[in-house]
Amino acid sequence: METVGRPARPGGRADRFIARLRAGACLTSALVAASLAGATGALVLQTDFGTADGAVAAMKGVAVQVDARLPIHDLTHGIPAYDVWQAAYRLRQTVAYWPAGTVFVSVVDPGVGTERRSVVMQTTSGHFIVSPDNGTLTLVAEDLGVAAVRRIDESTNRLAGSEKSHTFHGRDVFAYTGARLAAGAITFEDVGPLIEGDIVRLPHEQPRRDGEVLIGGIPVLDVRYGNVWTDIGDKLFGELKPAIGDRFRVRIARDGREVFAGEMPFAHSFGDVPEGEPLLYLNSLLNVSFALNMRSFAATHGVEAGGAWSVRIEKVTQ
Repeated sequence: METVGRPARPGGRADRFIARLRAGACLTSALVAASLAGATGALVLQTDFGTADGAVAAMKGVAVQVDARLPIHDLTHGIPAYDVWQAAYRLRQTVAYWPAGTVFVSVVDPGVGTERRSVVMQTTSGHFIVSPDNGTLTLVAEDLGVAAVRRIDESTNRLAGSEKSHTFHGRDVFAYTGARLAAGAITFEDVGPLIEGDIVRLPHEQPRRDGEVLIGGIPVLDVRYGNVWTDIGDKLFGELKPAIGDRFRVRIARDGREVFAGEMPFAHSFGDVPEGEPLLYLNSLLNVSFALNMRSFAATHGVEAGGAWSVRIEKVTQ
């Protein structure tokens, strides 16, 4: 049967294929436009509010009012109250694993209602963090770089009717601005004026090498399992030329007073040692960490996190 030149039936496979191509082209154009506007349609929330009351739900409600289609995700709402350092670290742990254009709203804000600045920082990686400028942005700025910071203009970027409220900027300013940015309702330029000078940065010592000893701190714990995370990265650790199975001498101190001293092997993962035995490993951020297999290292040895804590690591040589 001769078929060459026969017109395609309306609604046939050829028409459906062309329709899919056109739909794909429209979707691509929409994604490009959203990227140029500084949004990917993703909003990620972090607070120290907990979830025992309606504070987080109120923030999400504001975002849904901006755009009901906006996907909203939780980073964590379990930051200890007022702990700006841990808020900074959890952003470090998370932001780089989201696509460029993602908008993070981080609200750990002991200075709410004061003259501290409300800002949006754009990283050189293309992420956006909406936060009080109180040190929360310290570690993300170090890791990903700062492209620009804008102060939120509350005359245009504040939930309507909230002007008399001075204690819930997480809902009235941060969630509202973050949602509008993520939804593409505003661009980064619409947030407010550029900030000249630096953001507020939390002071912290950088890990270092002293001869054959690595010296660092304990910025945070792996809270669920009690593993101890240091700020000594794999590059610095590599200067000791470690191999799996090598043993390391570890000393942990608080304000100079030794809390733990012992040896442990360098292992890939927890199950490489017997249950209850210690190991040194690289965590998911490729930082040196200590653990007890199926136990809490922190609880067993009374180790906590923060600026008072320090660690010293050296390779045991035969």
